[in-house]
Amino acid sequence: MGLNDTPGSERAHIGFYGSTNAGKSSLVNAVTDQDLAIVSAIKGTTTDPVTKSMEILPLGPVVIIDTPGFDDDSELGAKRVAKAKQCLNKTDIAILVIDEELGRTALDDELEALIKAKNIPYIVCHNKCDRIKDIKEVPGEIYVSSVTGKGINELKEAIGRLGSESTTEKHLVADLINAGDNLVLVIPIDESAPKGRIILPQQQMIRDILDSNATCVCCQPAELAGVIDSFKIPPRMVITDSQAFSEVAAATPKEIPLTSFSILLARYKGFLETAVKGAATIKNLKDGDIILMAEGCTHHRQCQDIGTVKIPNLLRKVTGKNLNFETVSGTEYPDEETLSKYAMVIHCGACMTTEREVTYRMKCTVDAGIPFTNYGITLAYLKGILPRSIELFPDLHKLL
Repeated sequence: MGLNDTPGSERAHIGFYGSTNAGKSSLVNAVTDQDLAIVSAIKGTTTDPVTKSMEILPLGPVVIIDTPGFDDDSELGAKRVAKAKQCLNKTDIAILVIDEELGRTALDDELEALIKAKNIPYIVCHNKCDRIKDIKEVPGEIYVSSVTGKGINELKEAIGRLGSESTTEKHLVADLINAGDNLVLVIPIDESAPKGRIILPQQQMIRDILDSNATCVCCQPAELAGVIDSFKIPPRMVITDSQAFSEVAAATPKEIPLTSFSILLARYKGFLETAVKGAATIKNLKDGDIILMAEGCTHHRQCQDIGTVKIPNLLRKVTGKNLNFETVSGTEYPDEETLSKYAMVIHCGACMTTEREVTYRMKCTVDAGIPFTNYGITLAYLKGILPRSIELFPDLHKLL
């Protein structure tokens, strides 16, 4: 995929962090070779995180994030710092920008400790080196000037190396199939389907299958039985949208593996085991429990919205409990103290959320002692199909 084809959730996110006036915005402009961020001598010019998509070789398409200073003491400073900390949760590579005129400060040490605590690969970058005559360089740290361009290429190369070292090859389904296999993808086209296109996980699944030199046939639920009958050799597997699980399970012979886009995406994002374990706690829900429905993006909600209507109604029906629901969407996610009031968190499929951010949300939730699962796995559990839908991963059955 090229720059324009790679979704934001699949791009490495590179964040620039430091104190106000450390020159983060100037450095971002120098790295991107564009006037992306507003630059001024006025302290606290950057008030909100600013993002820019670009390409850094050998890393490929990335998202650059310019953040407010962590020592912003203006009237809205606390909120700006909170936003900057939120950005850390989706940052794959952090650039700690130190103002070389001031030297390393206690704030820089505090910020470095925070980056380390979140296990984020990072680079220490000393800016404004054009203003210093004698610099005592620390091995492994980079010294740059966004004014003269000194060290900028070195910084880009270091980002590329660090990104390549921290990148592991992952697949949605390619490691489960062989060249020449046939798969069936069940994609309902209903009122919730985006007009004129299919959603990101479905696009990614098709590409992963084609890259494996396998074949996929796409159909709607009502067509599935006929499609399966048309194969001389049964398909390797059927992958369905979770909302069609019941109809698809009924039409798919037991000997053909059945799973969902949501289950495979949870595996791809690294939280399938946690999500299955979380779904298994649904049987423990009690009257009055509060469940958080969390979404990684914002969208227009329809009258039969999956997160606010379909899943809550089905949970109440299957459990027979009087349950309460709250929702969050976009970049907002509760802190550990707030999470403690929930009986469980049910997250969306996270197709528009980076792996690091959804993993952070999962860890925060589990650390607070709260079960964490996702929409699709919840639907599979409530419809009694979860054991069958994870047959491809037999180690998970012990969690149910």
